[in-house]
Amino acid sequence: MKCCKAGIYQICAIMLLNCACNGQSNPSAGQKKATQPTAAGKKFEPGKDFVAFNRVKIMDKEAFTAPAEAYSILLPEGWTSEGGVFWTPAGSPCAGTNVRFSAKSNDGKYAFEILPNFLWSWSNNPQAVAMSRQYNTSRYCDVGEPLDASQYLKSVWMPGLQNARITDEKPNLDVINAMAENDDRGRAELMRYGASRVNFRHTAVTARLQLNNGTGGIGLCSVSNIESYIPNVYDGSYSISYISTATRMLFTFPQGEAAAAEKMMTVIVAGFRTNPAWKQATDAYWRDVREKKHIAHLGTIKMIDERTRQIAKTAIQNGNNRLAEMDSQMRSWEAQQSSQDRMHTNFVKAIREVENYRDENGKVELSAGYDHAWSRGDGTSFILSNNPNFDPSSAFQDQRWREMKKVD
Repeated sequence: MKCCKAGIYQICAIMLLNCACNGQSNPSAGQKKATQPTAAGKKFEPGKDFVAFNRVKIMDKEAFTAPAEAYSILLPEGWTSEGGVFWTPAGSPCAGTNVRFSAKSNDGKYAFEILPNFLWSWSNNPQAVAMSRQYNTSRYCDVGEPLDASQYLKSVWMPGLQNARITDEKPNLDVINAMAENDDRGRAELMRYGASRVNFRHTAVTARLQLNNGTGGIGLCSVSNIESYIPNVYDGSYSISYISTATRMLFTFPQGEAAAAEKMMTVIVAGFRTNPAWKQATDAYWRDVREKKHIAHLGTIKMIDERTRQIAKTAIQNGNNRLAEMDSQMRSWEAQQSSQDRMHTNFVKAIREVENYRDENGKVELSAGYDHAWSRGDGTSFILSNNPNFDPSSAFQDQRWREMKKVD
């Protein structure tokens, strides 16, 4: 019974930790026009005189009745991207919602990647560990002792990158604080499932890398560890369960172009946004699944696949309705930041600071490495430049471009 209770608890904790992308770049005609002489006879070169960014959707094509936008991100104009949200269904090892997304420049010199979250579990109970090894291992989850972000970076992630060399590594306290914002809610849920005590330990690092193919890189890694004490009501003892999850982002660039890469990555990462309607629907689904698993474990009801499908159908339908509402509200959510999105922004503060700008849709965070920023007022297109003579409304013959003002 002791082993069984720990096993059921691990499943609930793993599902609680899971995070919840075919994106495509949407280059406009503006960049092509930019290399043409303006009315004043001047030429402006993309990448040198200015950098244009477009907002790209990261889609969930698996769970909803129609593809749903889960996230959006700012990418340099002309980049291509692929990937999306993927689901591991309830009842499978490491059930939950995950994401993989990658993007690269036309010449392939710059690339950005969001790697799938990786989860692993451990226990001081050998029987629970043996059961986890049998049932809770897959491509995106495993069994192993807890690690912090620095240990995971060096012992797990870097070997997978052909042992890339770490040239600099710094802890990121801002990210750690953002990760801890939902600890009380997670602790309350896990204690409701039977844990007598729950401890959270969050770590995050930003690392500069030297890859073996001669390119440079910036790696962002965060790890959450949950330590839970699970009492055994029959003999008065308890077991300790550990659930860990790692999130990773990687930006690669040519050697000698670190400064330009840092500015570019700051805009990309700070521009990451989560669609609250999609998140509300997926969170509701997994919360219901966890509750039913808990009740089933207590012996009150039996969990059956048909009921799980009904939960999904209801939550997803509610999500679809909310998605339609959000889309009709001028996509204002992209000008806002949730606690999850703030974690991404805080990551880039270890590289280069961000500046707040405002346009018709609200406040936008962009890299502090540029002196001027313009918006078309649609919440999806931005231009950054250090050239005081560059004006996109003149260069592109498009009067919708307006210079943005810095705000606090």
